Amino acid sequence: MRFTVYPAIDVREGRVVRLRQGDYAEETRYGDDPLAFARRYADAGATWLHLVDLDAAKAGGYTLRPLLRDIAAATSLQVQTGGGVRTRDDVAALLDAGATRVVIGSLAVRDPASVLAWIGEFGSESITVALDTRRDTDGVWRLPVHGWTETASETLDDLLRRYAVGGLRHLLCTDIDRDGMLTGPNIALYRDIRAAHPVLELQASGGMRDVADVIDARNAGCAGAVLGKALLEGRLSLPEALQC
Repeated sequence: MRFTVYPAIDVREGRVVRLRQGDYAEETRYGDDPLAFARRYADAGATWLHLVDLDAAKAGGYTLRPLLRDIAAATSLQVQTGGGVRTRDDVAALLDAGATRVVIGSLAVRDPASVLAWIGEFGSESITVALDTRRDTDGVWRLPVHGWTETASETLDDLLRRYAVGGLRHLLCTDIDRDGMLTGPNIALYRDIRAAHPVLELQASGGMRDVADVIDARNAGCAGAVLGKALLEGRLSLPEALQC
């Protein structure tokens, strides 16, 4: 299986930012030109970009179509992007605007039937399901929704079973407690997912600190790793990570 490194750009109000554990009140700003970051990553050898519209993730209505078109015009990057994807027309519009894959998060928990229908319509290569998860006191991986203020009734494993048999190929999974914390990815979680659902191509996300973490994710059977804060803060060299 090919291993892909996805440098990440999270955009809020036109700026490149990172949130701490998804908290909009815990924002760190890194620059005002997302296109410049995309160019920099492409020049460093990246072939993919993970682009998130944080404004849309909170309020709905994807706002980064002009940026998406600019990235397609200025670089050779393939882009997986999401934030606020709610309908079939949202998926179609992002693909038309130049996205290679559309990332679907909270809706994938609330309405898996619709997402599975879109996978059938647009193809398994056009959709990435992104699931944020947290382990409860009983050791069960749960799926917090609505800004992580509520918890879905289905467990992570229940939902993954539905998607695996329904044709999903690309899964991005984040351990909430590690998101933006630079504490290392949850390799044990990724090994468990790969063992239970080997048909899924899993992208590791959350806590990546260094090349060793990227190698650990690859060795755990992941198909890729999303790199955010560590790249933005210079803790991780993208060319070095790409050599993995």
